[in-house]
Amino acid sequence: MSVPGLSHCLTVVIPTYNRHEILRRTLHGYLDQSAVELLRELLVVDDGSTDDTRSVVAEIQRVAPFPVQYIYQPNRGPAAARNNGIRQVKTWLLLLTDDDMVPDRNVVRAHVQRHEQHPQSSTAVLGLVKWAAELNPTPFMKWYAEAGPLFAYGHFKKRRELDFWNFYSCNLSLKTEFLNAGGTFNEAFKSAAYEDTDLGFRLSKAGLRLLYEPSALTYHYQYFTFADACNKTRRSSAARFFFFATEAGRKYLEMRSHPRSSCFRTIGKQIAAWLARPAACLVDSQVPLPSIVYRTLFWYHTRDHAPASTGYEFVTTK
Repeated sequence: MSVPGLSHCLTVVIPTYNRHEILRRTLHGYLDQSAVELLRELLVVDDGSTDDTRSVVAEIQRVAPFPVQYIYQPNRGPAAARNNGIRQVKTWLLLLTDDDMVPDRNVVRAHVQRHEQHPQSSTAVLGLVKWAAELNPTPFMKWYAEAGPLFAYGHFKKRRELDFWNFYSCNLSLKTEFLNAGGTFNEAFKSAAYEDTDLGFRLSKAGLRLLYEPSALTYHYQYFTFADACNKTRRSSAARFFFFATEAGRKYLEMRSHPRSSCFRTIGKQIAAWLARPAACLVDSQVPLPSIVYRTLFWYHTRDHAPASTGYEFVTTK
């Protein structure tokens, strides 16, 4: 691909819905980039917000050293919002992220540099996501993002190339031409769950190579209790069952599922029930519990909302 004059340019696409205060923090993070000259444009796609999102974007537009475009659409979900933004991108690279992902000062530079090292059209780059330190994240939150159902960053430490189920659209850069040719998000997914895994699978069939770049860092500015995390999984039930009916979902089950015996499930339920009371006062505390405790309790409280064939395995729900 010939990219004269565009090889150093990146467009950021941020879908948002009723999070104007967090969005303000996120947008200011892009104003403070160490390589702001590499950021050609920032697109904010408002998915039908009823709060002060429009005015927050207007504040940023007045002071930003690069164009900030505000795009409003009726509420149709994050997949439709991202597609709306992607259609406006004119640069070689685009960065998909979320309204609660506050960027590190070097995130744009890190993404662009990795793509310059790997200019092949099919190469994408996933950056690292950490909890914002000021949230004082609990050990449960760290498990949830490193080894639980949200993300799997704890498994990436010695890896530089990832699989399609690690295609997290919260800190992900791609070549625009490849994304448009390979297909964008399936807008039948109405919530922030599985729509990126589905797209990652389809792009992998087109030759996607997903690289991991931990120096491209963003900070997740959202606090989760154990109950919040369980409720998120329950709310994602429709998307989950829709996903497992797709080719991507069937492929995931083929590659990742570990069927368990009914005896194993019975024992798991008994262990979780036994742990429920003593763990209740600790699960949201700063006292770290073994990973198996978080995993078993989480499975026990959400087991009716996942296909039985997945056993104790999780598909990330982001």
